[in-house]
Amino acid sequence: MWANDHASKALGMEIVAIGAGHATLAMTITTEMVNGHGIAHGGFIFTLADSAFAYACNSRNDNTVAAQGQITFIRPSKLGARLIASAREINRAGRSGIYDVQVTSAGTVIAEFRGHSRSIGGTLVPQVEPQSR
Repeated sequence: MWANDHASKALGMEIVAIGAGHATLAMTITTEMVNGHGIAHGGFIFTLADSAFAYACNSRNDNTVAAQGQITFIRPSKLGARLIASAREINRAGRSGIYDVQVTSAGTVIAEFRGHSRSIGGTLVPQVEPQSR
């Protein structure tokens, strides 16, 4: 998935950790990400949270997309800040899932995101059948 994720890579995101039902991504706020108030534009914070959500809901190798996402901005972030988005699975049943993402800067929560996912069939990594003897 990362090989084809040109959006996340273009924004300088990096994968910190991924496991079944969770993912953590990081991104540093650059000049191009700061709005007219001198703080990080909310759209970039949302994009980081959305990317962490995407990796968490695809972490079980089921092709999964976002059905809905919403964010609450709690505190502003500044130029040069390193943001960490930690996503965790809240519920997964059938083809649907709910994930919460907490975005922090220097250990302080700056945003909370909730995403709803939908599996669309197929896998990201082809399943390998064990060879029989």
